[in-house]
Amino acid sequence: MQRLGLPATKQITYLRSLPADSDPFDSAIAQTALRQGGGLSEEVRSRIIERSPTFTGPRKRALVDGVVTALGGSAEHAPSSYQHVLQRNGLHSWAQVQVTALKGLLCETFDDEDVRVLLATQRLPEVWEGNLLIHLFALHALQRLPGTESVVADGVRKALQHVRSDGSAPFVTDTDTWCTVTAGVALAAAGAPQRVLDRVADRLVRCQQPAGGWSYTDVALQTDVDDTSVALQFLRTRGSRSAACAVNRGLASLSAVRHPQGGFPTYVRGSAPEACMTAAALDAFTFDIPQHQAVLTDGLRFLADQQLEDGTFPPDWSSSQLHTVFRAVLMASRIPCRFPGPARTVAQRALRFVRESQNADGGWGQRAGGPSDPISTSYAVMALCTQKDPRPASKGVRFLLRRQRGDGSIPSVSDSIGPRPFTFHVPLLADIFALMALGHVNSRIRAHTAAVRPIPSC
Repeated sequence: MQRLGLPATKQITYLRSLPADSDPFDSAIAQTALRQGGGLSEEVRSRIIERSPTFTGPRKRALVDGVVTALGGSAEHAPSSYQHVLQRNGLHSWAQVQVTALKGLLCETFDDEDVRVLLATQRLPEVWEGNLLIHLFALHALQRLPGTESVVADGVRKALQHVRSDGSAPFVTDTDTWCTVTAGVALAAAGAPQRVLDRVADRLVRCQQPAGGWSYTDVALQTDVDDTSVALQFLRTRGSRSAACAVNRGLASLSAVRHPQGGFPTYVRGSAPEACMTAAALDAFTFDIPQHQAVLTDGLRFLADQQLEDGTFPPDWSSSQLHTVFRAVLMASRIPCRFPGPARTVAQRALRFVRESQNADGGWGQRAGGPSDPISTSYAVMALCTQKDPRPASKGVRFLLRRQRGDGSIPSVSDSIGPRPFTFHVPLLADIFALMALGHVNSRIRAHTAAVRPIPSC
């Protein structure tokens, strides 16, 4: 912010106070900012690319170089080397603005359409799409153009509204819809009162976008498969007419972005499909299997092709390997034994990974052998609720309960990623996923007590 003409005393204090064990990228960026220049080591750059999906690699390298350049450092390559990467074609709206801003930062070239795209993000009274990171990128690019001084100054005022008392700032203004959809699923699994669930449903129906999808926040228009799929999972449990209409519109929005290969991308049709988004979307279609047989058949084939030898999947929007794993297992558990395709094989391989990666303390880490954390453990417990042997899940529950505070909350390291592969922290999500896991366990216990087998054995 100092480079945008802002007093940055609090920001400097915040950067200097970063813990010694912070993420290497965070530490490197902090040092670059404090020294007003410099760059990143090739080791740090390589680690960032390795943690990103393969198809985003070149853009992630440009993103990293854009951050360094905005802080006064030097980009890794000559400006001409970024030209073929920083193209808007086929990208969702956030990425279109981001690559346009990066083009201005790294190549220092603007055409009329570039200027139009960047200026369009500054016309609203609030941060465009609630994305403060892209907002700041746009300002850094615009300040290089003459005649934009008042626009940049107004954009800076918007950004300052989101600076916290300690000098830090979030990368998005809020994640209210994402927290609401996941909390709705968790509360339904835990048997929350109907009046509570109805309030959640009413909220989700109101913030559904015109084309039928949902975004991570109600101030954003760009929808995504993740929020849409989880919203549908929750709304399927409600019996109101408004919820049913919302579900039909939501399924149509998912169908509209489905890839010809059978998988689902995160944002827009034509983008690369991903295993995590496919598992989430397929789960929404399992509530009417006969009607959606073709979608499920093609999607399951794609998911099986994406599954790695150890039972996990390629990087997604979580730093925990168990994120896509638990989604795939729960989705496959809703597929009948007679259904053709690899659902059982996908689930069995994923469950093998879960069982083999449990730590001695009963929990699971983000990577096999890593330190246990409550969010990863919650993912694992939910997956294990689909198998007969209750002992691994029981140990996981004990791990979660040992970490619960007196007020009911369960603190955890974060696994949320955005933009990939950078981690951000929403403390409430640890409570949400722990509640979701405990709700799954309670359902399993009730089913056993009633002598009802919850999932047929194949």
